[in-house]
Parts: sequence; C-alpha cells; structure tokens
Amino acid sequence: MNHRLVLILSLTCAVGVGNIYFPQAISPLIATGLHQSPDAAAFVVTATQLGYTAGIFLLVPLGDRLPHRRYLVTLLTLTGIALLAAGCAPTLPTLVAATILVGLTTVAAQIVAPMAAGLVAPDRRAAVLGTLLSGSIGGMLLARTFSGTLGESLGWRAPYLVAALLVLLLAATLARVLPTTVPPSRRPYPALLAEPLRLLRTEPDLRRSCLYQATVFAGFSAVWTCLTLLITGPTYAMSAHAVGMLALVGAATMVCTPLAGRLVDRHGPDLVNLVCMLGVLASAAVLAAGSRGGAVGTAALVLGTLLLDIAMQSGMVANQARVFALRPDARSRLNTAYMTCAYLGGSVGSWIGVHVYDRAGWHGVCVLVAVLAAVALTRHLTAPRSRGARHDGTPATARH
Repeated sequence: MNHRLVLILSLTCAVGVGNIYFPQAISPLIATGLHQSPDAAAFVVTATQLGYTAGIFLLVPLGDRLPHRRYLVTLLTLTGIALLAAGCAPTLPTLVAATILVGLTTVAAQIVAPMAAGLVAPDRRAAVLGTLLSGSIGGMLLARTFSGTLGESLGWRAPYLVAALLVLLLAATLARVLPTTVPPSRRPYPALLAEPLRLLRTEPDLRRSCLYQATVFAGFSAVWTCLTLLITGPTYAMSAHAVGMLALVGAATMVCTPLAGRLVDRHGPDLVNLVCMLGVLASAAVLAAGSRGGAVGTAALVLGTLLLDIAMQSGMVANQARVFALRPDARSRLNTAYMTCAYLGGSVGSWIGVHVYDRAGWHGVCVLVAVLAAVALTRHLTAPRSRGARHDGTPATARH
C-alpha cells in the first residue's frame, strides 16, 4: 500500500460514489431532453440509489469470496457499460433500467475499504481509511458540479458518457496496479448473504459501531433534508442553488478525515468517537441559531453544517477501523452490515426530520439531532470495553 496505490484507490472511491450523486444535478435536463415531467425524470435519481442499496447487500459480501483485483475490475467494467447504456438511452424507462444497473455495480468504494484494511499494517489502517473516505467525500461534493456544468454545456447525456470513460480507464488502471490477493473465505454465496445478520448478532462492537453511525447519520440526513426547506422558505427566501453552495463547505472534511484516521491509529476509535459525538451535540446548538435568518443565521448554518460534517465523517473513520479489526476473514461482510445500518439510519432520519420540521420547525430538527447524538453518547459511555484491546481495535487474541 504505497502512496500511489492509496491515491488511485481514493480516486476509485471518488468516481464510484460520484456515480450515485451526479444525476441529481441533471434531472431537469433529462426531463427536457426526453420530454418528461420533472417528477418522472427525478425517478432516475431514486433508481440509482435503489440500485446502490441493492449492490451493498448483494455484491459487497462477495469481496470476501473473490480475488479483489478481478472483482473490482469486473465491477468497474460493468459500471462503465451501464453508464454508456444510460448515456445512449432513447427513452426514460430505458434510462431508469440502465441507472439501476449503474447503482447496483458502482459499489467499488465498499469493496476498496475492506481490501485496503487487509493490505495495510494495523497502525496505519485508520489513516488509510480516512484518506479513502476523503476521496468518497470529494466524489460526492464534486459530482453535482461536474454533471451540472457539463450537462448545461453539452446536454444531459454528456455526464454519463464522460463518467463511463473515467470508470473504464480506472478499470484498466486497477488491472495493472492492484496486487494479487487471496480471498479470505470460501463460503458459498447464500451463506455470505446471510452472514451480515449473524455478525450483527454475535459481534457487540459491530452493533455499537452500527448504532453510533446510524444515529449520527440520521441526524446528518435530517439536517440536510430540512435545510432546503429552511433556506427556500420565508426566513431566507433563497434558491435551492444556495443549498448546493452551502454543501461545498463540507469539502473541509476531505482534509479532516485523514487527520481523524491518524488520531484513531494513535489513540484508538473510542476516544475519536467520543469527540465526534460531542461535536454533533455542539453542531445542534450552533445550527439552532440558523432560524434567526440574516447574516447571523447564515454564519450559524455554515459553521454548524461544517461541524456536523466533520464529526459525522470522522466518526465514520473510527467506526470502520473498529469494525474491520473484528474479523480479518469477513471484512466485506462486516462492511455490508455496517453500511446497511448506516444508510437505513440516514433514510429514517430524513423521513423523521421532515415530519419534525412540519410540526416544530428548524428548532425541532436541531433538538432531534441533539437527541440522536445523546442516544449514541449514552451508549458509548456505558459500553463495556474489551480487555486487552489495542488502540487500533485489534483484539489481543486473534480470532481464527
């Protein structure tokens, strides 16, 4: 795991995650180009996300069963073909079918992280995971800008075609640079699919890591879902474009997550989790001032969302470091359980956040974030610690 390989894998994570988010910016262009209503064209975004969720459940566990190089190259090649099909789609149903395949196969980031955890020394694991996560964050933030700018200039098909070219180039690059790995498991596919649920039952540290991320990500999703309602409402009366500009503040997390990884390597995931949960609580207090509007409210929203982003993503590094240290032979299955819980938490948080906003406004959303962080913090302070565990989360006695 030299620096060049880490950089290439970070770029792979960025492109893989970006494929989920770039359709959000070109949905109106798709509606115009295919002569559909905006609501119908918006289903393209939903279809990509549904495919991605299915990919996490169906394909990520195979990372423990198949050689990583061949598997990643195959997935990226299929993603590239699906992107080409989407870019050439003559009708909306064809485009939706192609984007489902894009989402299903663009799970490279979820394969790369467990693979990297196995290729790096334990005392550098969290730092590398933080670097990979910064790549994913960059892909998430820049994808909308990339597709919106390209789509406005060349039409909605151009982002799909350019993304296909990037993905296929990455597939060719990884075929050359990835080291040969031996699959840690020979279990049949049905057993791999059932394993994440069994791991949730048998691994307490996996359960608490899932709880930490699900609750914090639920608060994060509630804030970003309701932020559009606040900014476009009477308090600020801005356009939805302002929300996109505010999201760019989160680019600072690209710098913070590698730093968080180094802190996890040095002090362990529990301390970093504690700081992150306190950071989420502090962000809720700062964000509450956003209801005032004006310059003070805007500054509170910028500072509060930045603090929330850094705390959530840094907590992700700590949780993944703890999870990947549990079972070296089952890292992809552990990641499946962890990411599924995290995304379920985010989905529930968005749904609850909208209902809370309707009844209690922005202050209600901030209270929701504080309550969710308090649930995670209470569990963290009362969680038993494994005796003999090292700072990186590796048990003193290895499991076989």
